[in-house]
Amino acid sequence: MNLLGLYLFVVNGAAFCLMGWDKGLARRSRRRIPEKRLFLPVLLGGGPGGWLGMYWFRHKTKHWKFVLGFPALTVLEYGILIFYWFST
Repeated sequence: MNLLGLYLFVVNGAAFCLMGWDKGLARRSRRRIPEKRLFLPVLLGGGPGGWLGMYWFRHKTKHWKFVLGFPALTVLEYGILIFYWFST
């Protein structure tokens, strides 16, 4: 596995785990993870992990920022990555 693949694996895993962790906190009525912090790994390339975590844990699925934001960021980032990959 190359360095980029390892990075994407880690950042997607972090995004997935953060969604699950925040869902667990919500169920126990504990202090929550700020939305900005949930978006950070998604902005860094973890869109698929965050997107999967959102539906796996059924968390934030009624919030338009997440329902539209995670897929939009994923398409944008991976589109740029694919464009870069094929242009070199």
